[in-house]
Amino acid sequence: MRRTLFSIFILISAVQVFAQELQSPEKFLGYKLGDKFTRHHRVVEYFRYVADALPNVEVVQYGQTYEGRPLIYTIISSPENFNNREEIRLNNLRRAGLSEGTPTADKKPVVWLSYNVHGNEASSLEASMLTLYELANPSNTKTQAWLKDVVVIMDPCINPDGRDRYANFYNQFGNVVPNSSGTAKEHREPWPGGRSNHYMFDLNRDWAWQTQVESQQRLKVYNQWMPQVHVDFHEQAPNNPYYFAPAAEPYHDVISNWQREFQKMIGRNNAKYFDEQGWLYFTKEVFDLYYPSYGDTYPTYSGAIGMTYEQAGSGYAGLSITTEEGDPLTLKDRLTHHHTTGLSTIEITALNATRVIDEYEKYFKENLNSPAATYKTYIIKGDNNPDKLASLAKWMESHSIRFGYPQAGKSSRGFDYQTQITGNVNVTTEDLVVNIYQPKSRFITTVFEPQSKLSDSLTYDITAWNLMYAYNLKAYALTERINPAKPFAPKVVDNGQVAVKPYAYLFAYQSLKDVEFLGALLKANVKVRTAAKPFIVGGVSYEAGTLIVTRRNNENLDDFDGLVKRLANEAGRKINTTMTGFVDKGYDFGSSEVKYLKAPKVAVLIGEQAYSLSAGEVWHFFEQQVHYPITQIGTDYFKTVDLKPFDVLVVPEGNYRLFDEAALEQLSTWINGGGRLIVIANAINAFAEKKNFALKNYLKDTEKADAEKKETDTREKGILNSYGDIERRQVSEAISGAIYKVSLDPTHPLSFGLGNTYYSLKTNELRFGYLEYGWNVGVIKGKAKPVQGFAGARINPRLENSLTIGVEQKGQGNVIYLIDNPLFREFWENGKMLFANAVFMVGQK
Repeated sequence: MRRTLFSIFILISAVQVFAQELQSPEKFLGYKLGDKFTRHHRVVEYFRYVADALPNVEVVQYGQTYEGRPLIYTIISSPENFNNREEIRLNNLRRAGLSEGTPTADKKPVVWLSYNVHGNEASSLEASMLTLYELANPSNTKTQAWLKDVVVIMDPCINPDGRDRYANFYNQFGNVVPNSSGTAKEHREPWPGGRSNHYMFDLNRDWAWQTQVESQQRLKVYNQWMPQVHVDFHEQAPNNPYYFAPAAEPYHDVISNWQREFQKMIGRNNAKYFDEQGWLYFTKEVFDLYYPSYGDTYPTYSGAIGMTYEQAGSGYAGLSITTEEGDPLTLKDRLTHHHTTGLSTIEITALNATRVIDEYEKYFKENLNSPAATYKTYIIKGDNNPDKLASLAKWMESHSIRFGYPQAGKSSRGFDYQTQITGNVNVTTEDLVVNIYQPKSRFITTVFEPQSKLSDSLTYDITAWNLMYAYNLKAYALTERINPAKPFAPKVVDNGQVAVKPYAYLFAYQSLKDVEFLGALLKANVKVRTAAKPFIVGGVSYEAGTLIVTRRNNENLDDFDGLVKRLANEAGRKINTTMTGFVDKGYDFGSSEVKYLKAPKVAVLIGEQAYSLSAGEVWHFFEQQVHYPITQIGTDYFKTVDLKPFDVLVVPEGNYRLFDEAALEQLSTWINGGGRLIVIANAINAFAEKKNFALKNYLKDTEKADAEKKETDTREKGILNSYGDIERRQVSEAISGAIYKVSLDPTHPLSFGLGNTYYSLKTNELRFGYLEYGWNVGVIKGKAKPVQGFAGARINPRLENSLTIGVEQKGQGNVIYLIDNPLFREFWENGKMLFANAVFMVGQK
């Protein structure tokens, strides 16, 4: 005890000494906050400076971005709490059931403040420095009092790459005296803007899916602390006032009464300070708590009070902008508002520290002992593709989700994700079991439950995201509890003794790992074929799409056998061999039904007119998912490019003006000569109903009659549409990110590895008719209704018997129409497989 008290005394004394020399951000940077946009490295330097100056502040680098910029967070609290920070961290995990042991009686909540997830929403990074200074400054009696009751963690910039992209732009084009007119260049960011990260992903939609390196590294740290309060700082349109909690409906059912209540308490405390200054604000609108992958919802589903704070401004506002009221909105104003809400949130948490911890503990006790959700256990069948099981297991581990094999098999009843019907389930000891009697209970419910209750159809994002459909798994949701008893063990490929100099090597093609392996073979100049139809050889059955690597045509490779074996072992692929090309059933390896896979030279359209997020998804898919080279072609010079050297051109989502009649004619000639054009989602509008392209808009005969009847009913009944209901009317025509069951033609190469059914995440209302001359590979048959998520009452009937995936043959080439974006946010596993097939399998001779 004496030793502890002495350590605290020394720490306090050191704080007092160092505080006399602590520089403000203004003194450290050499300019006032708000006078310019600070580049990321200078902010990191200031945070490290404060940590070096004070012994109760620590900076931790938890990773780096794709472009090599450091990702850091800072811990700050009173000297006593700081000295006990590891015990406080462990207490959080113990209360959550994520670590063994009994928490101490000390109740110190953790407030986590996350800044600048969108790089061009740039005021919060500036605010972070001022907030850090006021928290660290020992002469600020208010903050020092709060820090006795809370630990504060600050991540000053979640997205450094996007932040510097924006800061570099503005610092280059900004006038010495800021121009407040929106027409000035300093308010017009070039494509793709600073919002997204290096691969143009929106990191605020990636908390759950973990596709980006920034998200992956941050989540590890987040789950090591499990804070009680999390704030995600943003900016919105410059004419909007400030937004803070409480959030808008819909709230997901798993959100607790306490989480709702404390949001209101925090909001009222924020309002107190805004009222004093006469600042405008709004609450309970627009920003709901439903989609699970935001910086407010993911922490909420993990036991915190998760919130979004939105300041007017965004990348358009620059250093100063004139609002529609004619008032100036400056960077100084914006950072001051964020600074105020940050301190206010810390204050109200400190004032309610004991209750915050008690309610946090109650939340997790309910998770562990009496979760309220209908479905208690999720069964993922063991005979699913092993790569998919391993991928899903890795994802669950990243979220601290507990799962494993059951102790024994049993019979039960549950919801079948394949048929959407409740029936008998045979659970075996090879199946994966995930129940909700665990710390991450409510998060598990949000991502796995068959149908989420939606209290309001007006939502800010998609309304469906179920991973059972994303992976197309054989799986069940049970209302009874089954516990995992044995840890999951991914299947390890043991190639053992492989035949010496076989006629051919055979490899499965059923997962994205198989696609990655195919890419590795092609990059190594290995000649590969694929079976267009199933076959049997040596008594073993092989599916369509199986990769066949024959000795013939690979004679020129040095150590052909060693190369193939090495690449297969590195990729963890099972090596099958045959000593003959004469099959027991099906087509022999010299048949035209065994296609030679030419290594495609891939071009991707990128730049103005393309949606940056979609272009980034394609870029990330090739570079980080399958590690296959591409050439990016800018939209600004596309018309001057000779496409002859390329086999594939990918056109991401976008609103394209460059595809005029001459460009379409040139493109059509390239396709006729053997090119493959892959067009994603609304980019299709540039080709539908155009000369030389067969795709037609889908107009049902009943639509015109329905519209006429609606007009008549409205006129006769005197119904007047209310101006206030305009959003509701629009929603009835919209799809809010819903999952639809699509019937596939399993014989087409676009379906290899996917089977008879594809679950498509539909995020648009595009409708096209069946191709008269082509292959309607994926269609919505009969009545259209989402298997999960919301779609407006008027849109579903219009989707009946419509095209989702089509291939048009033009001369020697093909046009692949992907009506729904299969790479949307890149968490749709089967969507990646579909896209890979379009690149590598379609149109091969």
